[in-house]
Amino acid sequence: MDTLISGPARLRERPYADVLVIGGGINGLATFRDLAMQGVDVALVEQGDFVSGASAASSHMIHGGIRYLENGEFRLVHEAVTERNALLRIAPHYVQPLQTTIPIYSTFSGILSAPLRFLRHGAGKPRERGAALIKIGLVIYDSFSRGGGRVPRHEFHGRKRSLAQLPQLNPAVKYTATYWDASLRDPERLALDVLRDGLAAGGERARAANYTAAVDADGGKVVLRDEAGEDFAFTASVVVNASGPWTDLTNRALGDPTTYMGGTKGSHIVLDHEELLTATGGRELFFEHSDGRIVLIYPLHGRVLVGTTDIEHDMAEPIVCTEEEVDYFFELIAQVFPTIPVDRSHIVHRFAGVRPLPGHGDVAPGFVSRDYRIEATTLPGPVGATVLSLVGGKWTTFRASAAHLADRALELLAQPRRRSTKGVPIGGGAGYPQSERARRQWLAPYAETLGFERAAALLDRYGTVAAAVADAIAADPDDAPLKTVPEYTTGELRHLARAEWVVHLDDLLLRRTGIAFRGAATPEAAAEIAAAVAEVLGWNEATRDAEVARALASVRAAEPATLRD
Repeated sequence: MDTLISGPARLRERPYADVLVIGGGINGLATFRDLAMQGVDVALVEQGDFVSGASAASSHMIHGGIRYLENGEFRLVHEAVTERNALLRIAPHYVQPLQTTIPIYSTFSGILSAPLRFLRHGAGKPRERGAALIKIGLVIYDSFSRGGGRVPRHEFHGRKRSLAQLPQLNPAVKYTATYWDASLRDPERLALDVLRDGLAAGGERARAANYTAAVDADGGKVVLRDEAGEDFAFTASVVVNASGPWTDLTNRALGDPTTYMGGTKGSHIVLDHEELLTATGGRELFFEHSDGRIVLIYPLHGRVLVGTTDIEHDMAEPIVCTEEEVDYFFELIAQVFPTIPVDRSHIVHRFAGVRPLPGHGDVAPGFVSRDYRIEATTLPGPVGATVLSLVGGKWTTFRASAAHLADRALELLAQPRRRSTKGVPIGGGAGYPQSERARRQWLAPYAETLGFERAAALLDRYGTVAAAVADAIAADPDDAPLKTVPEYTTGELRHLARAEWVVHLDDLLLRRTGIAFRGAATPEAAAEIAAAVAEVLGWNEATRDAEVARALASVRAAEPATLRD
């Protein structure tokens, strides 16, 4: 894996490519992978760490978007359900079926107002969705899985059976509807698998650099800036702007102001709350708050994820989870589980991001289209490159949107598509054991050196990429469990630092591991991890201390400034 490491130095050595992808979120990485698989000379730059923007603030779901049916977005829902089913097959190490239950408090509410909300794009006062309306939606939703479904059909239950299954549910419930989507257990790790696949497929013709920003255009070339502040010009025939909610800002930097985007902020909190975790019954609760916003309570990694908001956001402002949003989350928890007390002491992590939605005028945020489109412009200059800007896009459809972007780029390059990305396993999903017998067979050689329990934990964490991790751990003479986070070892973290494009300590805490998500990124843990990886990353004591301070600030980045001061 070490041979796959790339960075700004390699872009400087050869400052040109057929395609330059700007943006290292899931859509940019998937486009990079697709083009690399076609043999295209492709480079990617990301101004921060890979998957550190909107893609890192997801609700950890791969879903068809049942509520988008009310917007009339049948094409998008059909595509999303198809992609969901495909991801269950090609990325089974991170994408797994998720049982989802909707508490319902009325029978016919919303059945008449729903068509009007569609026609008016969400204008007017929200009306509760009743059982009849939800039933219609689920029948349509299930129909999109026909012929290739990977999850069971939906079920409806009355009050008695609903409360028998979920005893702490609000007793005012009349029905529950249970259907299946998919969980995305570790989104950042899946995205890194996509990057790794792209680099492996493209060889020397595929290069990627994090902490490298596109800051200007000069004579038809893109000016890139590395973290040290040094600029260099880069030439490409096609530029793909996949910078998500920053798309307009990127185009402005390249000399072409656009007004494509109108993203809304979504925040989440993560709770360490055993009673609430038990009350979910291992399933996601997906329901409607009194303001019409669909929200979720989701058991994940031994914690409870609660989200999300949908608030207009100015990209010039900080992207933080506010105290008002926390109060909102507590209100919605009380609506579903009224007897379970929750307060701020239960919060172990919070995060916020901006959805890369298109500009939407006076359309209510919850009714803004989640579909995507591609806009084409030209980079200023005598022979300016074509700039393809992705407007919209979501986690579930990343492969499909990347295929559309790649097809447009191939057309401009007059190159044929060599192969489809449909059905191609992603990263640690390749050869992932699907039965207990196959799992034990896969683990056997690693269990001999690491022990069965440790080897199994690595397989669960990385999929079949765990083979390289296990080999690195076995070869590290100083490997030992961390004192602060014993489920990780020093050898494992050194391997991640060396082989997975880690630049800063927060890259490890927030994106290469789930340490921050679980609330384990304490000052003591940060210091211990920094000491473990310092030699690999060339940090002296002063740098190590600075990295600890930076990492702790990054972990708290979604908190309001009043809490950080």
